[in-house]
Amino acid sequence: MRLSIKKFVDICARTLPISEPIYEFGALQVPGQEGFADLRSLFPAKKYVGADIREGTGVDILLDIQRIDLPSESVGTVLVLDTLEHVELPREAIQETHRILKPNGILIISSVMNYHIHDYPADYWRFTPGGLNSILKPFSHSFIGFTGSSLSPITVVGIGFKGTVPENAMNEFMKMFQRWRRGDWRMVVKLLAPPLLLDWFLKRVGV
Repeated sequence: MRLSIKKFVDICARTLPISEPIYEFGALQVPGQEGFADLRSLFPAKKYVGADIREGTGVDILLDIQRIDLPSESVGTVLVLDTLEHVELPREAIQETHRILKPNGILIISSVMNYHIHDYPADYWRFTPGGLNSILKPFSHSFIGFTGSSLSPITVVGIGFKGTVPENAMNEFMKMFQRWRRGDWRMVVKLLAPPLLLDWFLKRVGV
């Protein structure tokens, strides 16, 4: 779990019509992330279920996202955060999340494109914005965003809406998303770029 992704989920929780139960797939808090990776506090008073294929901290139930042992239309919101790159059959996984979501359910997803190999327990894929958009095709509406350069994004995020979403909620989401995207991109550049090149670089990429 990355801090930027926690902030993205917080934006979704504050602006979108989140319904319960909420299922997080890939909820295992790996060593060093215990507590930090717990997102339950972002959804107070809502039923939250942590699911993973392995037992451990943060996991309430063992479920395989590629073959989810839950009834159709039984879940309000699904979170798949920095997890899809570790799923061998990502398209099947997204189809399964669509199946279990209620008619107006929401899928919130994040993954990486420009990132090192990290096995938890295996690392299969990198997603472009177009790739994430493709696998969200089962949803009636979707949103795709990214941080970093348009030619080499660092993080790719998406939201799949099984039904409709109020226009005012989406407008508020977009305002907060744009601030998050600029802030995340500036943070990465500050870590990587020499100080004298920072202002030039930010102006050139337009953030």
